[in-house]
Amino acid sequence: MRPLALLLTSMVLLQACDLTVVGPPVVVPPPIPVANLTSCHAVGLEGLIGQPVTLIPRAGAWSTLRIIRPGELITTDYSATRLNARIGTDGRILSLYCG
Repeated sequence: MRPLALLLTSMVLLQACDLTVVGPPVVVPPPIPVANLTSCHAVGLEGLIGQPVTLIPRAGAWSTLRIIRPGELITTDYSATRLNARIGTDGRILSLYCG
């Protein structure tokens, strides 16, 4: 009787353990926001998403261009006339938005 109890206890304990192998975390890129680019007068630049950051015109109707690199800290102040360009590690534009 004792070996049977030991076997059943072992089976219950093994079943309680989760032996699922977990791989590395999957990094899902954030969705590309559809931003309103009217307040910083950048309407028409939506086609630059996915392109190299060097294609953004440096001079435009916006008062300031802020390029945001991966991991870079930015201020939370809002400027309706500022164009923000978030870029990826490959130097391509992930999103454009006013603010």
